[in-house]
Amino acid sequence: MNEGRSWRGHWAARLYERVRERGFSSLTAFADAYPTLPLVELAEELGDDLNAVQVFKGLVEEAERSHQVTRLVRGQLVRELYESFPNGWPAQMDDEARLEVAMALGSWFGFTPVTHQQRVDRASDALLATPPPPGWRPLGPDDELLRALLPDEEV
Repeated sequence: MNEGRSWRGHWAARLYERVRERGFSSLTAFADAYPTLPLVELAEELGDDLNAVQVFKGLVEEAERSHQVTRLVRGQLVRELYESFPNGWPAQMDDEARLEVAMALGSWFGFTPVTHQQRVDRASDALLATPPPPGWRPLGPDDELLRALLPDEEV
């Protein structure tokens, strides 16, 4: 894809038009329908003239308006884990697996709004200190373990 092309014109209008064309009332509803797709693939589902950063920006704006940022952050971890560990959480935490986990958690942190970075840091530390069972693959942001690691904040 020509990355510069995605920023031409009114990309936000294009983004929401594509979401509506696919029968979704919001970008969040669209993303919820594909909870394990990485952001790049979500953007590709909407066309070759949109990108992952635009999709995430839209998701953050919707999450802020609906007071669902924590849920969005959990959902992004699901996307990172599926991309890094298609077969689930590693059974053996050898050096290679630790590096892959650290890279997935680092990527997750990178897509975390500033308001939630301290909470993601603590959740990441907890995941490293007490890893989930081998093969664990959360299906979405409402996974029980994810909700325990990163509970919703009261509004």
